[in-house]
Amino acid sequence: MTYEEFKQSAPVVMAEFYATWCPHCRKMQPIIEQVAELVNGKAVVKQFDVDEYQELCEEERITGTPTFILYSDGREVWRHSGEIEGRALLSEIERYLNRR
Repeated sequence: MTYEEFKQSAPVVMAEFYATWCPHCRKMQPIIEQVAELVNGKAVVKQFDVDEYQELCEEERITGTPTFILYSDGREVWRHSGEIEGRALLSEIERYLNRR
């Protein structure tokens, strides 16, 4: 699946760009897992390792980790870099799910 196909794979999708060596990313990991579980079946959450997806990171202008990008109908609607509370992250996803 290409990144374009991923962005179109559900009405609401979220990408997280992370690094295995990033302490902030490691701290966010259980939060991301929980959010993905809570929105399962309604939205898609996928993680991209910046070391594995360097070209994609350049295309998406990823300058720090973790970076979260939310897409609604394939269009970027929200972006956040750095740690974020799980409630805030879930709230952003739900905001676009509730517009459906």
